[in-house]
Amino acid sequence: MRDRELYGKILGVKPPWEVEDVDLDRENEEVRVHLRNSRSELPCPVCGQTCGRYDARSRRWRHLDTCQYRTILVAEVPRVRCPEHGVVQVTVPWAEAGSGFTALYEALIIDWLQESCISAVARRMRLSWRQVDTVMKRAVRRGLARRQAELPAHIGVDEKSFQKRHEYVTIVLDQARKAVVWVADGRGRDTLDTFFRSFSWEQREQVKTVAMDMWGPYITSTMEAIPGAQEKISFDKFHVAQHLGDAVDKVRRQEHKALQERGDERLKGSKYLWLQNPDAMSPQGEVRFEALRDSSLKTSRAWSIKELAMLLWEQISERDDAEEAWRRWYGWAIRSKLEPIKKVARLIRRHLYGILNAMVHRVTSARAEGLNSLIQWLKYSARGFRNRDRFRNAIYFHLGGLDLYPEGVR
Repeated sequence: MRDRELYGKILGVKPPWEVEDVDLDRENEEVRVHLRNSRSELPCPVCGQTCGRYDARSRRWRHLDTCQYRTILVAEVPRVRCPEHGVVQVTVPWAEAGSGFTALYEALIIDWLQESCISAVARRMRLSWRQVDTVMKRAVRRGLARRQAELPAHIGVDEKSFQKRHEYVTIVLDQARKAVVWVADGRGRDTLDTFFRSFSWEQREQVKTVAMDMWGPYITSTMEAIPGAQEKISFDKFHVAQHLGDAVDKVRRQEHKALQERGDERLKGSKYLWLQNPDAMSPQGEVRFEALRDSSLKTSRAWSIKELAMLLWEQISERDDAEEAWRRWYGWAIRSKLEPIKKVARLIRRHLYGILNAMVHRVTSARAEGLNSLIQWLKYSARGFRNRDRFRNAIYFHLGGLDLYPEGVR
């Protein structure tokens, strides 16, 4: 089989295109495949109307390697003069418009991007960082264009910082699909309002739960946008535990400082004992923690109040029972004389409706926190993001559940 026939079959070239020639450039380690289209009349790529050939422009595309050699497709791509759309360049079957790569090579870049960061992919594939980044952007645009605009029944809302100086993006995810559906700058009310306004009132009525932390702007936006939001907003166990854990640590720090002044070092180095799951402690840590836990320390009392709150999640699922249990817990917490605990207790009382919703509906932000871990990995592997657009693209690319591949490559 001759080389032109071989490459014609490998590339899947069909009339009116054909392989005209194949060059081997050993010095530059390239195989150049020349293609041609000699027809005088071709369809307009916009409307499909048959039009006369106007001229042709030389184009090159990087293709999958032939053994150790880069493969480059070269073609004089015709332009047609359409009565309706003017002079337009025809499409080629092996690549998307505007791309310098064939669809198969672009799919290979996408495959590698799903495994590693832009810099590593660029280095391994002998491409520039900008070339790989452009493929990622194009893949995200393609995926978002294909995705149907649907409002999930179970929504998660969270914010994520992309730089150290308190710059945030708001992330909305589909809890059922474990996929990010929307990313936007900021974490104010207007940011989430923009997302909700893109759906009709009827669509918003179909929402069943909205999991979030106790961030006021998100609550206000959801209350006004989602019908019956009072019964749908859910503040799950993770966020309550986070607030209570911080309160316990504040009590520990205050008490440690007071004890040190009297020469008592019992709480020194104990921070993570109070935050750790006792089942995961080492034997030595367990012995030390048991002594601290059974003492009359204020920190021990704060820890007990936190642990009781966590037990409520495990043992109660009926709304009335849960409400009564939380009110009894609040009474203990508010009489504890521990200001950090009292502050969180007031926070919980103000947001009790959402805590009860989470307990009854068994709503959890575990999926959101799992996605947060993946976003942290993205930030680490990219050594941080200086540009919001690139941060958003990376989130959509890796976590959006999008169809990223060029047409015909699935």
